[in-house]
Amino acid sequence: MASPQEVLPSLPENWTPPSTSAKSISPLVQRKLIPAGAAYLAHVRRSINKLSFDEYDKHVEEERQRHEALNADSLNGEDDLGVGDEEESAELLLLDAKEWKKQDHYQVLGLSHLRYNATPAQIKVAHRKKVLKHHPDKKAGASHTTNDDQFFKCIQKAFEVLTNPERRRQFDSVDPHFMIFEDEVPTAADFKGKEKDTQLFFKEFTPVFENEARFSKKTPVPMLGTYEDSKEKVEAFYDFWYNFDSWRSFEYLDKEVNEGSDSRDDKRYTEKKNKSERARRKKEDTARLRGIVDLTLGLDPRIRRIKQEEKEAREAKKKSKGGNDPATAKAKAEEEKRKAEEQAKIKEEEEKVARAEAKKAKAAAANAAKKARRQQRADGDAA
Repeated sequence: MASPQEVLPSLPENWTPPSTSAKSISPLVQRKLIPAGAAYLAHVRRSINKLSFDEYDKHVEEERQRHEALNADSLNGEDDLGVGDEEESAELLLLDAKEWKKQDHYQVLGLSHLRYNATPAQIKVAHRKKVLKHHPDKKAGASHTTNDDQFFKCIQKAFEVLTNPERRRQFDSVDPHFMIFEDEVPTAADFKGKEKDTQLFFKEFTPVFENEARFSKKTPVPMLGTYEDSKEKVEAFYDFWYNFDSWRSFEYLDKEVNEGSDSRDDKRYTEKKNKSERARRKKEDTARLRGIVDLTLGLDPRIRRIKQEEKEAREAKKKSKGGNDPATAKAKAEEEKRKAEEQAKIKEEEEKVARAEAKKAKAAAANAAKKARRQQRADGDAA
């Protein structure tokens, strides 16, 4: 920056000030100057660091370039923590910030591929990227739409929810992605005529339990396993899932108290209704999971394998005891054959009853889930 002496030309030698009357001159006013503002701060920095105007301007420019380079590295370098730029659909950009409870917070921040696995650091990186891209100040004048500020508010709300552990857990409990997956759980009808298809059983049910496992208060959570699992491991699996302790809650779906209402009775009524709705949804979710476990147990090929192995072991043991007496061996063989036929009939009836009960439980769970979704939509419309 040039000095004042270099900018302002010197006065001509023959110049004289214009003659003015005393009446046209304003009266002398004394004002107190307050040391504040950007100019004063710049003056202080120059004074402390003993910099000229040119040196100070150069220093400011270097700092600006350094910060821009750091921001570029943080967005495109190694510290993005695997958070990329997901495609933003037109429907996503038109979200209404007032209906933030209906939005997918992970999708808003571009974390659909991570969802509940996203770490706090990844959420912060994703939020910074979205803010730099959609901040109203940056988009001012570049767009003629009126919703830019709305989507930015959605971004801020998503960040607020996902960085609060309690509210994030509440949202994860009703994650719309998980709710869609619930409707894709296999049914007994999918295995009609395919009961011996071992690969199909594990292919269909393994992801179901992997998805449900994230709600468990107890860890580690036993997974479905393989066909070769021992009897002890299979029994431990079903014992765990029949006593599944879920942290899933439904506070996120609570109906809000009417705005502007100071009535204590209204608040108590709303809270009482929310509490009953949470209990109802929790009960339905427990019944839904129990139905899945019942269906899995009824179709599990490992149960049939274990029973067959136990039967063969018993027969081998009986044969080894009565092998020296042909008459005794024949009598035992006939007795075992008779018992085996009776057991086969009993087993067939038990399996028939189990399939019927599993089918009934699945239908009941499906109806309950549909009823819950209809109730949720009704609550959303009422709100």
